[in-house]
Amino acid sequence: MNEFKAICEKDGLGAAVSLVQEKEKELHNTELHIAVTGESGAGKSSFINAMRGLQSIDKGAAKSGTTETTMEPASYSHPNLPSVCFWDLPGLGTSNFQTDMYLQRMNFNKYDFFIIISDCRFRKNDAKLAKEIKQLGKKFYFVRTKIDNDLRSLKQEGRKFNTCEELDKIRNYCVSNLEKAGIPTSAIFLISNFKNNKFDFPALKNALENDLDDIKKHVFLLSLQNTTMEIIGKKRNELKKQIWMWAILSGAVGAVPVPGLSFACDLGILAKTIIDFRKHMGLDDASLQRLSVTTGIHMENLKGVAKTPLLGEIGKEFVKTALLSSRYAAISASEIALDWIPVIGSIFGAVSSFAVTYTFLNDALDDLTENAKRVMKAAFGTD
Repeated sequence: MNEFKAICEKDGLGAAVSLVQEKEKELHNTELHIAVTGESGAGKSSFINAMRGLQSIDKGAAKSGTTETTMEPASYSHPNLPSVCFWDLPGLGTSNFQTDMYLQRMNFNKYDFFIIISDCRFRKNDAKLAKEIKQLGKKFYFVRTKIDNDLRSLKQEGRKFNTCEELDKIRNYCVSNLEKAGIPTSAIFLISNFKNNKFDFPALKNALENDLDDIKKHVFLLSLQNTTMEIIGKKRNELKKQIWMWAILSGAVGAVPVPGLSFACDLGILAKTIIDFRKHMGLDDASLQRLSVTTGIHMENLKGVAKTPLLGEIGKEFVKTALLSSRYAAISASEIALDWIPVIGSIFGAVSSFAVTYTFLNDALDDLTENAKRVMKAAFGTD
């Protein structure tokens, strides 16, 4: 925002708007490449599907099985954000390559971070791989899958056990094996690929998010399925940070007077932004269908708890009708912009188009956020 202000004061609003367009393009085109590796049958494919909110039968899902399905890296794009790509890599122990050839063949330099998966204990090859990744200056995370199977087995045996104590035993066992292989770590994430709002799955997502820079962190957060209230809140905060950009573009790029109102804006930009918000908040039909399949709750039941017209057809006419409400018609920049964002307010002064579109998008995002929370609670039966 400071950069925007400096350019605006030096070269005028046109140059500043061009900067905003460049930033928007950068956000849209930023790529995130996540490598998932481990021995065959460990649950790599199921993990990739879980991170993308897909089931194995869905279109574009990673192939799952007990044998290695490929000896080449296989890429799987996120259904809503194609710039987020998960790569299924054959484990070092399942390949016929020497370590140096394996690193070259798998093109390790292209990935932002690595998930090393095991369904029992981490072996020497896992530790060897971690050392090579560390030498490249990349982040890696150890993930122990199928925790639900372990607990189920204990129940079937008729044994009395404390779940937390059993999870600690499994974690300590994994840590011990890695330490023996020369990898000191306490960060072992215990997960079930089919219960991605339980065990350490939320903690894993937090760890991945916190180790990314700002733009890639933004992209990663928007790619997450709404499995916790915390994720929904973080998505809202990320999208809220960008609203001033869309408000500037709406008021300055191809803006035309809105009949019946005293300001000009680009209705197309506003409509597209709301549609994007809806998709990122998991309220578009495709996202709701994936959530329905994941949770077993009928899609119509999920949509039924949402109380907003923003789930319907969104176009220029919809936006125009919404803007004609008395709330937006009465807003002025002096009432809104200066209080909320002084930098923008001081530049635009009394240009009410910015204030109205900024308020309109904030209201839409807040509405979608509340409805996303309702849908998530209906899907999982809990806050």
